[in-house]
Amino acid sequence: MRRKISKGVEVDPAIMLGKPVIEGTRIPVEMILEKLAQNISVDDILIDFPRLTRQNIQNALEYAAKSIHGEEIHLVSKK
Repeated sequence: MRRKISKGVEVDPAIMLGKPVIEGTRIPVEMILEKLAQNISVDDILIDFPRLTRQNIQNALEYAAKSIHGEEIHLVSKK
């Protein structure tokens, strides 16, 4: 049962253990973010994953930004 959770991003418990993936693929958003964090260029990602488009990568970034938008971090001091 696929469910769209953001523009171009969906989840399905039967695909990648329910992790967010690019719509219509088995390519996890997490993998795209990790590659970008490793300073792998968008062009190189597109070569490695020909089913992806620049818009797919943009959608992954937008989903990640929305996911942490309301996140709060509470610091606890150790005494």
